[in-house]
Amino acid sequence: MPLTRKAYRAAILHSIADPAEVGIEASYEYFEDGLLVVDGGKISALGHASDLLPTLPADIEIEHYQDALITPGFIDTHIHLPQTGMVGSYGEQLLDWLNTYTFPCESQFGDKAHADEVADIFIKELLRNGTTTALVFGSVHPQSVNSFFEAAEKLDLRMIAGKVMMDRNAPDYLVDTAESSYVESKALIERWHGKGRLHYAVTPRFAPTSTPEQLTLAGQLLTEYPDLYMQTHISENLKEIEWVKELFPERKGYLDVYDHYQLLGERSVFAHGVHLCDDECARLAETGSAISFCPTSNLFLGSGLFNLPMAEKHKLNVGLGTDVGGGTSFSLLQTLNEAYKVMQLQGARLSPFKSLYLATLGGARALRLEDRIGNLQPGSDADFLVLDYHATPLLSYRLKQSNNIAETLFVLMTLGDDRTVQQTYAAGALVHQR
Repeated sequence: MPLTRKAYRAAILHSIADPAEVGIEASYEYFEDGLLVVDGGKISALGHASDLLPTLPADIEIEHYQDALITPGFIDTHIHLPQTGMVGSYGEQLLDWLNTYTFPCESQFGDKAHADEVADIFIKELLRNGTTTALVFGSVHPQSVNSFFEAAEKLDLRMIAGKVMMDRNAPDYLVDTAESSYVESKALIERWHGKGRLHYAVTPRFAPTSTPEQLTLAGQLLTEYPDLYMQTHISENLKEIEWVKELFPERKGYLDVYDHYQLLGERSVFAHGVHLCDDECARLAETGSAISFCPTSNLFLGSGLFNLPMAEKHKLNVGLGTDVGGGTSFSLLQTLNEAYKVMQLQGARLSPFKSLYLATLGGARALRLEDRIGNLQPGSDADFLVLDYHATPLLSYRLKQSNNIAETLFVLMTLGDDRTVQQTYAAGALVHQR
């Protein structure tokens, strides 16, 4: 493979730490006239253009963007591939919504042609919105995961996905068994985990749809393959929490169900966590588990408001999730717009630099991939975006009034959407051009 050395010149911004831990000023690096040098799919240099230009060979190609901002690719820590076709479905809260819309939609994914078609649409939507890594739920059908990974592999994307394990409390046409879920997951792990930039996640849908036998086998898979991911849902909706108490009366609470079956750990990501208590946050942090904060979905389904300050107090890793189809947008910019409002409703502030952290480095830390993605440090994968200051007339006009990068960033997150993403790069290759 020829070395594809190329440089990109623009304003450049990335997170280097969590603002909650080091303060805002120490949490990011900003180069007003920056240069990003990419070599063989990795970032080889980052800095001020004036410092780096003299060090480059005369014949290197330099792409120069006017009125644009380069950031790391966005990381979506919770999203459902099979729900692409039902995004924006009206009028229900979580449990009714699953039965009315989700399960019928997911039933189609045993069909390879359908799974291939949706995987293609889904990946194009991710890249159009600047998402270069996602933690993805498939359906109960192994085909959903095969189709997704086949499409992701062609573009050399860093993606994580798993087949849903669900052996009760769902329609007959959509359940597996404890044994079949174990065997099918294992076959997918053997085929895909660690292939290129792909990783597998053991995926029990949520405690109510898995028997104790299935949860035991999910834990067994994590023991057999120590570097696997685990993804599921927790404490999203008050009726759901009551249901878990009825199904698992012997356990102390919702988190304790997962803890008992050894599903907590450094690569375990729990979606939502809207109604967690202090003790549960402390236990998640102690085990190195992470939460995916899904503000758009939590508002759309009326689930509640995630308490980010409580998570910060416990130094709990938090990433951002769109949760399509409960969430209504693939755009992490739009998701941050909603996250800001969720904090406002609780009397808390969400700075634009904390928002940037959640969408990039925070997500990478939640996935234990911060040495590879989530920032633009030399040695990282060259997954990055070009955000266009003139994407819409309103954005262009508003940014002319901006006095600093903090204001510019906040405006991008409030007014920006998929149109703001001019280009998306994955492993140094252009994978989306607006």
